[in-house]
Amino acid sequence: MARRRLLWQLYPSYLLITLISVLAVSWYAVHELHKFHLDQTRLDLTARARLLEQYFIDKADILNDEPQVDLVCKEMGKASATRFTVILTDGRVIGDSEKPSDEMDNHSDRPEIRQAMLGKIGSEIRRSDTLQMDMMYLAIPHQVAEKELIVIRAAIPVVALAQALNIIYSKFALGGIIIALLAAVVCFFISRWISRPVEELKQGVIAFSKGELKNKIPIPDSEEIGALAEAINLMAEELDQRIKALAEQRNEQEAIFASMVEGVLAVDLNENILWMNRAAEKILELKSEEVKGRFVQEVIRNPDLQAFIRRSLSEEGVIEGDIALRENGDRFFQACSDKLRNAAGKSIGIVIVLNEVTRLYKLERVRRDFVANVSHELRTPITSIRGFAETLLEKGKQSPEEADKFITIIFKQVKRLNAIIEDLLALSRLEKQTDDHEVKLVEAKVKSVLLTARQLCELLATEKNIELKVDCPDGLQGRLSVDLLERAVANLIDNAIKYSENDSQILIEGVNEEKEIHINVKDQGCGIAKEHQSRIFERFYRVDKARSRKQGGTGLGLAIVKHTAQLHGGSVRVESTPGKGSIFTIILPKPEF
Repeated sequence: MARRRLLWQLYPSYLLITLISVLAVSWYAVHELHKFHLDQTRLDLTARARLLEQYFIDKADILNDEPQVDLVCKEMGKASATRFTVILTDGRVIGDSEKPSDEMDNHSDRPEIRQAMLGKIGSEIRRSDTLQMDMMYLAIPHQVAEKELIVIRAAIPVVALAQALNIIYSKFALGGIIIALLAAVVCFFISRWISRPVEELKQGVIAFSKGELKNKIPIPDSEEIGALAEAINLMAEELDQRIKALAEQRNEQEAIFASMVEGVLAVDLNENILWMNRAAEKILELKSEEVKGRFVQEVIRNPDLQAFIRRSLSEEGVIEGDIALRENGDRFFQACSDKLRNAAGKSIGIVIVLNEVTRLYKLERVRRDFVANVSHELRTPITSIRGFAETLLEKGKQSPEEADKFITIIFKQVKRLNAIIEDLLALSRLEKQTDDHEVKLVEAKVKSVLLTARQLCELLATEKNIELKVDCPDGLQGRLSVDLLERAVANLIDNAIKYSENDSQILIEGVNEEKEIHINVKDQGCGIAKEHQSRIFERFYRVDKARSRKQGGTGLGLAIVKHTAQLHGGSVRVESTPGKGSIFTIILPKPEF
């Protein structure tokens, strides 16, 4: 149904009421005026009839002479522009101002005559058969003698009365039209005056619906509409405060969810995605706005997560589980879910929190490998020491030469045990210093560190006739822990010597990059396969275990290098091609002067 403005509802109503009132008043006025004119005409006719009656009273003998009566009627009628008629009791006309009396019909049946015969004043408006026009008749009784009664009738045409009334009617109509036009204008302005506050309320509420809650609605003079405007303004103010509070709460929640490293995912009862935070987008490699409302299995291809979502939807309470994502390497997450409820407490879905525990998994794996490797590394020399010690106890006195040999082997294994323990202690100290930030770094030249490290390894290099070449700018300086860095570089040189062929060259260079200092140790050895390069800096990890043990290594040298680089705020990397050699690089941040 079409809606109309309040102005066009009030204005027609007011105009209709006004027009009806004008018409009613006009009709009543016209009716009363018409009645007034008729009454006045009757009074006038009565007065005229009384004048003729008085004439007959003064000259009573004339009534006995019918021609004389007829003559008096004609003279009086002509003088007063009135038709006079004198009728006897039997209805016979003895005098008439318009026609000869002997030509007149019997008037005993005329209504006004009958009323006059009864002693009353009779009046009637009807068409005259004699004059062929509408006339108003008024008849009065006149007692001539005690028993004789005549009727004197006076009449005038109604045309004159009608003409006078028509003039008055036209004036009334013109006045009514003018009043109606004025009323229409007045009603319009009154309707606008009444509807304007409501229109302002409407515009104000529309502005509020668009969020423009600062603009207040003007308070009109009307008590009712003014109270309504004040209530709406108060509602807008409270709504503005609540919206601000909700916006602040939403922003806080968004900030919290955005800053969380845990992924948060909301799913409805039909397994459609409702929302996810940035961490979840990054974990699942999705965009929240692109997958919102879509089916979980359509966008998330991980079967572990799909199964966890179905389980969380079907079971009550907090659900926990482990999920592995293998799209970009192994990543492990601890998932926790609970029901998502609306304001009425009805379940509308679930919310899932994904906490990445990949590092914990890797640390656990490293711990297990470390324990296994330490056990293995320690078991081998201990087993050898035990075996040769038992042999010495049984046969040492019988063969002094073999006893010396066994003692030499035991001493060698003890040295190896001591080296492992020393490296473990050194590694432990490095880790503690890194965690506690206890290492003091001083300004030192990189070249002097490289030269000292070369000097520490020259004896081993000489045995294999390997040239140790140092290439470093003299002015290259950094904030260093000189002793620790010397040992780390020496470990790299030592490894390079062990895995290089005789009569080869090892290059030790310091490179001045834009924001970093690179210390490279390049060898021409056997190289390292690509699948081992990501793990060679782990404790006790060996590419070729048999050869490593034969070379006398502890398996902790590269781990010490890695932790030394981290202690300096840097890192370590390796580039290697099997059969062509390796490049180990310690990357140190350049000091800001």
